[in-house]
Amino acid sequence: MDLGHLIPRSFKGNLRTAVRGEGVYLYDEEGNAYFDGCCGALLSSIGHGVKEIADAMYQQLLTMEFAHPSRWNNTVSIEAAEEVASLTQEGLDYVWFVSGGSEAIESAMKIARQYFVERDGNGSGKFEMIARWNSYHGSTVGTMGLAGSMGRRRTFAPLFKESPKICAHYCYRCPLNLKYPDCGVACARSLETEILRLGPESVAAFFAEPIVGSTVGALHPPKEYWPIVREICSKYDVLLVADEIMTGMGRTGKAFCTQHWNVTPDIICSAKALSGGYAAVGAMIVKKEIAETIRDGSGAFQHGHTYNGNPVTAAAVTATIRYMKKNNVFENAAERGRQFDEKIPALLDIPIVGEVRGMGLMRGIELVADKATRAPFPASLKTAAFVTEECMKRGLVIYPGTGQIAGVAGDQFLFAPPLVSTKEELDEMTGRLEEALKASAEALRSKG
Repeated sequence: MDLGHLIPRSFKGNLRTAVRGEGVYLYDEEGNAYFDGCCGALLSSIGHGVKEIADAMYQQLLTMEFAHPSRWNNTVSIEAAEEVASLTQEGLDYVWFVSGGSEAIESAMKIARQYFVERDGNGSGKFEMIARWNSYHGSTVGTMGLAGSMGRRRTFAPLFKESPKICAHYCYRCPLNLKYPDCGVACARSLETEILRLGPESVAAFFAEPIVGSTVGALHPPKEYWPIVREICSKYDVLLVADEIMTGMGRTGKAFCTQHWNVTPDIICSAKALSGGYAAVGAMIVKKEIAETIRDGSGAFQHGHTYNGNPVTAAAVTATIRYMKKNNVFENAAERGRQFDEKIPALLDIPIVGEVRGMGLMRGIELVADKATRAPFPASLKTAAFVTEECMKRGLVIYPGTGQIAGVAGDQFLFAPPLVSTKEELDEMTGRLEEALKASAEALRSKG
């Protein structure tokens, strides 16, 4: 396809052209239907073409499409914030809207610093933001320095400030060479070591994805992980920031993933499915103490974007959350997650499947050349891309990834269908997935 003046994600890509979406399907220019088995990038959670959301946005466009947030409030954003806060843990009462996940993370970094300055005075030394290797928190310069997704960072490393990092909870390939549960969840406890190394007086926040998304493929933690990091952060006066940009809005069967472990972060970052994919949106949700410290201090968060609290986006957020509540979307995601659990043994029988992981309808499959040694495929084979194409041939879209092993090796992908999928639709999708993996295993074996 001639892209004209458009800069694509890749000039070397040979992509199909999507022309229409309806329900759990996307259609190409030839009319072929594809199950959207990854919701784009885990955002089209309520499916495509939902008229209720489009109507809400259209009516807002006709009423007032924009009013600059430095000079106007708008009731639509206030209403949207109320809907978001209705889904969070108790105490997470204040919402700051932006245009995407990277902006949400940047906002959290800045409010964490400003909170300690407002609370302790301008001499506050708390500025360090700790994150993890094998993480993705955004594509801006600030978020790349925070995160540890090597393939996305290398070219731009001279531009950013490197944040300190600890290892992720990668039990399948434990970076500490330990075995759960005898390890005592040492990966979580390493946060305390890093805080002490830096000095608690210098550490402002710890950022982590409850389930690691695109960099490792739905890497879920041991059940003790988040309670441990919550305890450590509280002990050393460090803000706990949950990057729920992929995991939030019902993806794992609860509104926000940290609710599975009864953990309340100090800040949640959300985006993607917050508007069902109908508008570019992100949000930072903060504890009452943080927002009100700034309110009662300087009175202003020293940050802003033109599209903060855009009324059309806010209308999409409100409509999406109300749609999810009315149609029991979170409950359906939990049920479909249990349905997927029943498919795991069959998938693990396939020679190239090393591990199947994740929660709810956020699942990852790690691909290996040897199940016994867990050796990855050579990068030259582009195995994740190969499996993706086999899925596409069968009318199923997945989300491939590479480089989870030391940032340079390994193949995996995400399977994350719409949260509104029916039992029959999920059966069909997993059937196609199994067929594609078996065909891939046979073809890759013939390649040597």
